[in-house]
Amino acid sequence: MNKKKIAIISVIAVVLIYLAYNYFSTSNEDEVYLTSKVKKGDFISEVITSGEAQSTSLKKINGPDNLRKFRLNNLKIQDLVSEGTIVKKGDYVGRLDPSSVNEQILDARLNLETAQSKYTQQQLDTTLSLKQERNSIKDLKFTMEETKLELKQSIYEPPATIKKLEINLEKANRGLKEKLENYIIKKRQANAKMVEVGTQVSKINKKLTDLLDLLKSFTIFSNGNGMITYDKNWDGSKKKVGSSISPWNPTIASLPDLTKMESKTYANEVDIRKIKKDLPVKIGFDAFPDVQMEGIVTDVANVGEKKRGSDIKVFQVLIKIKGSNDNIRPGMTTSNKILTFERKDVLSIPLEAVFSKDTITYVYTKSGFSILKKQVKIGDSNNDSVIITGGLTEDDIVYLNKPEGYDATQITKLN
Repeated sequence: MNKKKIAIISVIAVVLIYLAYNYFSTSNEDEVYLTSKVKKGDFISEVITSGEAQSTSLKKINGPDNLRKFRLNNLKIQDLVSEGTIVKKGDYVGRLDPSSVNEQILDARLNLETAQSKYTQQQLDTTLSLKQERNSIKDLKFTMEETKLELKQSIYEPPATIKKLEINLEKANRGLKEKLENYIIKKRQANAKMVEVGTQVSKINKKLTDLLDLLKSFTIFSNGNGMITYDKNWDGSKKKVGSSISPWNPTIASLPDLTKMESKTYANEVDIRKIKKDLPVKIGFDAFPDVQMEGIVTDVANVGEKKRGSDIKVFQVLIKIKGSNDNIRPGMTTSNKILTFERKDVLSIPLEAVFSKDTITYVYTKSGFSILKKQVKIGDSNNDSVIITGGLTEDDIVYLNKPEGYDATQITKLN
């Protein structure tokens, strides 16, 4: 090879190195240009939320259902089996603090003793009073018999004497009738008083019996087979030992049907617009990363609620879990990928590559050794990418950040 050819090759090599340097490097050493290829394939949009697994069918295990009758409120849970315990019907579940009922039982027993004492006293008073009335009636009858004998023996007495005896007999007869009438009235009065004090005794005795039955119901047993899950308070915290139950919410635990599960989750105001009923969902579980189940959106709340500890409004979404898995338990954290839409065989680029000016959407794309500012048409988007419906082809290279010095470059518009 002669010197002339070597010189020509050297010049060409220097030019190529220079051009390559200008192409792959920037005028500003601190600026790094990121690029991406236009991809063709299936495009999906997902809303990813975190939720909690729960059963759609469960039996509630309640405390006593007649607490209001005895004016009992805020009963403390004294003992409770561990959450997740497998129980059978009739197995022990927990116990409520009986102190408030024991106080009422003690009062009822004291009141019963007092009422029984009054009943006995009234019984004795009635017996004595009626006995006196009966003796008085007998005395009058004896007096009448004596008067009749005297009258019978006085046929030879003066008329005045006979008349006096007749008057005495008539008075005794009227007195006897009055005594008999009074006796009947007093007997009815005594019976009424006995019924009154007897009713009071029965009433207190029944209350005592009901309280003793109520005390038995403070020990709570399972009403079915299943796994114990704790009930929740109004603030979302779980009931446990030391928590209270009320007559309006006597539930302390529940037995969920593990074959009927759903994921309860919440979506923000932006994502909720994309979520509709019957959308498919892929559900994962933090406790079992290898488990993934299919689901379907069954309910989307129309009204938002404030997220606890924040002013952000969220909307409740319920997702039915298809099938069942022995590892899944209520209360487990779920990861829900809600498929809001899917497109087949479309072009897409990262959202960072799309820019806009006025009403024109454009990208920066490589064109040979230069950079072209080109108008594009976009379609639906997800959290990362956007569909390109015009202006680019598969494998075109676009910039993810603006190349320096091209702000004033004219946009190549679509035909």
